Amino acid sequence: MNREQAQCEGKGTAPVVVHRVADTGGRRVSIRAQFAGLAHSDADLVEFLRRAGLSDAWELLDDPHWVEWQGDRPHQYGAD
Repeated sequence: MNREQAQCEGKGTAPVVVHRVADTGGRRVSIRAQFAGLAHSDADLVEFLRRAGLSDAWELLDDPHWVEWQGDRPHQYGAD
């Protein structure tokens, strides 16, 4: 996935969704509505994005056009 592909989808939603923190910790990550994995850190999330073809993933984590953080604060992965 490259920047143009994600921006041209026209759905008005970010192509990457980081779901709320699970009861056992970690957050499910979806890329284009497909499950990418369970992230326990930003490094895990960046690896999922890298595998999806986004080599500049670190720069995208706080861009709401790219990443939607649901339910909990961004960059929080552990259960309180």
